[in-house]
Amino acid sequence: MDNLPIIDPHHHLFDLKTGNYPWLQGPMLERVFGDYSAIRKDYLIDDFLADIKNQNVVKTVHLQVEYDHNDPVAETRWLQGVADKHGYPHGIVGFADLSAPDVQSVIEAHCEFPNVRGIRQCLNFHRDPVKTFIDNPHLISDGQWRRGYALLKRYDLSFDLQLYYTQMEEAVALAREFPDTPIVLNHTGMPVDRTPGEIEGWKKAMKLLASAPNVSCKISGLGMGDWKWTVDSIRPYVLHAIEAFGVERCMFASNFPVDKLFSSYDAVFNAFKAITKDFSAQERRALFHDNAERVYRL
Repeated sequence: MDNLPIIDPHHHLFDLKTGNYPWLQGPMLERVFGDYSAIRKDYLIDDFLADIKNQNVVKTVHLQVEYDHNDPVAETRWLQGVADKHGYPHGIVGFADLSAPDVQSVIEAHCEFPNVRGIRQCLNFHRDPVKTFIDNPHLISDGQWRRGYALLKRYDLSFDLQLYYTQMEEAVALAREFPDTPIVLNHTGMPVDRTPGEIEGWKKAMKLLASAPNVSCKISGLGMGDWKWTVDSIRPYVLHAIEAFGVERCMFASNFPVDKLFSSYDAVFNAFKAITKDFSAQERRALFHDNAERVYRL
């Protein structure tokens, strides 16, 4: 089973020589993943291919990485060029501010590139400013934002949903209002607060979000809440996500190179393999490959 075919549906690349990434090139920010100076450098396709060399990664999906929000299509254009030359990434999820007046033209510009599959706009809002990504705690319910979100179905795009468990009630309402738009929850719902009460709240919210059939869950990014994680420390989060969403709506991802701050690529995927070693071959194939292939239309 070690040669299990893998689709990694969540990684990043960056070229600091030609691209514009304010968080990587400007002043260091306080972020939920701590000191990220180790990744404030180019992470090109050759770097990624070196990281994945021991795993049978057959396809990947690139997620927008907070490229200059004034020109998000430039990131997609660069990535399509990388894909045309190297084969990877097979899918691209670009950025669009769904509340912006020109959102339709941005979406149309992304869609000119064949590997584009979806849009992500990080919605994380937290009482702790270090963990917050946006100014408006209820952007997901904002009328103008939802008008932008409604365009995703028209262009056959999915939405990558990144938020905290405290926002999942609003997210369920969104999923139910737009049942034909596939949603992919990022990073296991980002359980970064680890008091017993917070973990319980995350568990309940995950089950609530999973009640909407058009939502899938990417199990990834667990290092962001546990910088010295082990197989045993992440096991409960992995298994709860699978219990909530079912094997058919979960997929394993690396979040590289952000999660490279905490471990190697092999450590991430070998942990997922260890945690699922008693699952059937069909279940493991779904989690590591088939679900990502289906959801991202690869």
